[in-house]
Amino acid sequence: MEKTLPSPSPDISLRPGLDAFQDARAIVRLTQCSICSLPLRSPRTLPCGNSLCHKCMPECYLRQNISYPSIVSRREGFLCPFPDCAKEHSAADCNLDVTLTKVMEIVDKELGSQTKFTEDTALEVVVNVDCTGGYQERKRQMYGGRLAAIYALSKQGGLYYDEDVTCTPLLGDNFDPSYLDYDALERLMDKARADLECQVCYGMLLDPATTYCGHTFCRGCLERVLDHSRHCPSCRRLMHLPSVLPAQSSNKRLTGLLVGLCPEALSQRALAGAMESMAGNGDGGLLTPIFVCTASYPGMPTPLHIFEPRYRLMVRRACETGARKFGMLLPNRAGIPQGDLGVTPFMQYGTMLQIEEINMYPDGRSDVWTVGVSRFKVKRWGIRDEYIVADVERVDDIPILEEEAIEALETTLCLSSVQEAHAPWVGLPTQTLLHIGHQFVDQMQAISAPWLHENNILAFGQRPDDPALFPYWLASVLPVTETEKYRLLCSTSVRERLQIVVGWIKKIETHRW
Repeated sequence: MEKTLPSPSPDISLRPGLDAFQDARAIVRLTQCSICSLPLRSPRTLPCGNSLCHKCMPECYLRQNISYPSIVSRREGFLCPFPDCAKEHSAADCNLDVTLTKVMEIVDKELGSQTKFTEDTALEVVVNVDCTGGYQERKRQMYGGRLAAIYALSKQGGLYYDEDVTCTPLLGDNFDPSYLDYDALERLMDKARADLECQVCYGMLLDPATTYCGHTFCRGCLERVLDHSRHCPSCRRLMHLPSVLPAQSSNKRLTGLLVGLCPEALSQRALAGAMESMAGNGDGGLLTPIFVCTASYPGMPTPLHIFEPRYRLMVRRACETGARKFGMLLPNRAGIPQGDLGVTPFMQYGTMLQIEEINMYPDGRSDVWTVGVSRFKVKRWGIRDEYIVADVERVDDIPILEEEAIEALETTLCLSSVQEAHAPWVGLPTQTLLHIGHQFVDQMQAISAPWLHENNILAFGQRPDDPALFPYWLASVLPVTETEKYRLLCSTSVRERLQIVVGWIKKIETHRW
């Protein structure tokens, strides 16, 4: 009995591999498009992690009631044909899967031709067809080992994705085709190994994540890259929403190939990754130094004057380790319980800061220029040399498709009487919310509002056009309470943050805070 197709699992080390001879059908199934049943051709990997041929992509339609992100290529969409998803995808998110394409080219070169095999390798391949009232059989004479015969049959269109087969040598027991399968798979993996390496860490792909531009990396590697850059490491294409990554499914087809065909190498790679993440874990997992001071935001600068001895030590250590990062949290002045942490001296959500520049004074004080990288949530915390250290988890925005779906829903539903009276802007398009914010800033600049003083503009820059950055920028320059500023750190939606700052604007215009 053949093993079923392996699927992604957190515990890779316990996964059995696929045998080239016994599991030939399962291996070939990994190369077939589940829509047309042919070997994957110009494969596209969708945001849900499923892959299909380019020609099998569903027909697109014009998506309605979506203004953010304002990208023309995102206006076309389709419903996912895979039952485990069935959600709407943007056509812009479904480009050629570069790694899977290269692997399929190697597979076809090694297994796709029947002409290189001699008559003594003939096999009778029987396809078991599930029909109403019972099973029927289709028989075909093929050549080579099981792998080559079954793959060639699928390439000829003679084997549906869900069908099983049995292979019998026509020379009877005098011919054992298994050596052909083992040799073929060994050659295939030798040639494909370089294409199954991450181009960031140069190790075997671990939890492969495919970007919308079609390049694949280890998920952990890509997340670390996107901490510093919004561009794809391979093609430098701008990643409009890097925070979509954690919600994106792993590349299921590549995961299946890696787990099924490289179990030992993948297990060693996973172990090395686990050891790497544990390195330096001398504080029981409390690896992130914390500065409790002010509200900081991703993409926004936070200039700091460091004078307390504990924070001088913290910054020095952050630089010595090479990470040059620490977390910034607001103080919990009201003593509000912070989830499972209970009452803490800080608020639970904050921003990771990257140290860009340090100016040291002779007495040990320093001016530190930092920039927000990403948001985080404190899971556990403790004290080290009088400053706080914590175990944190990254906080990212919801996927762009969810963002678009929320806008489409909120702009088409009728507002309740309460919303109409107190927050009528909730039902406005996302780009309209941004326009309200821009208009307000322009009006305030025209009357020389103090919070738009030249020093603030020099520090934080002109108002950004990016809807994802504008709320953070406005919160950095606008004199609103810490409680209001903190709401932005807890939000995981660009649209929701724009709604929050428009609420500030409406209150200012009404009551003149």
